[in-house]
Amino acid sequence: MVQKSNHSISFRLLYLCIILFLTLDLDAIAQVRPALGGASRLYSNALQEMENKNYEQANTYFRQIIESGLPIAPEMPYHFALTLYELGQYDNSLNFVKRYLQINGRNAENYNAAKSLEQKLEAPIKAILECNYCNQQGYRIYECSTCDGEKELHQDCSLCKARGMVGCNQCFGKGIVTKRNVFNLVEYHECDKCGGDGKHTCPTCDGSLKEFTTCRTCQGTGMETTESICNHEAAPRHMSMAFERIKALHAKH
Repeated sequence: MVQKSNHSISFRLLYLCIILFLTLDLDAIAQVRPALGGASRLYSNALQEMENKNYEQANTYFRQIIESGLPIAPEMPYHFALTLYELGQYDNSLNFVKRYLQINGRNAENYNAAKSLEQKLEAPIKAILECNYCNQQGYRIYECSTCDGEKELHQDCSLCKARGMVGCNQCFGKGIVTKRNVFNLVEYHECDKCGGDGKHTCPTCDGSLKEFTTCRTCQGTGMETTESICNHEAAPRHMSMAFERIKALHAKH
């Protein structure tokens, strides 16, 4: 009887598994399954765009491969580095060409070309590091429009509400504290924390009425980064005036 019962339970489990499989969303399964050949197709498209000197589109294809998590061809980092070089994204280009050489070594198909590209990148990377108008990735920077390059924002102290003083938390503003002596009698003493005033200088602003906080716009750097590749030259006057207008508009809001 026990053996028959076990066979019955096994049959029921098998039946439930079949029903569950048939009710699964097959479209959902297809979406989870890796797109076979997807990386190769995107890679071929990128190489074709490079041959046509359409580097912006090639860049798009390369980034799709990286963001998709699909397998990456061993030579792709070199071609991506070359594309980034042509687009003036020298810091990113150097990162990928170094990665290519690190992964593939001297046996790499484009080893000599990669070493040549690495040498070509030396001058533009040096120009980026010496430039005062761009960050270390070569993107144009401007003085922060929120803090005017100060890195901090000045505002009324949130603790004392710009009064400079706060109530004493030891005597609760009374200026007097009570203690019981050895005879259990209450004694009154002047508060030693506030000197009997019931208040003392605000510990946050130190009496200046102002509070300093790190600027959230620039994260305390004093500068804002744009998406424009820097030409390492001072901005034309009309660009500076446009930036001033943006600052004024930002201040109103």
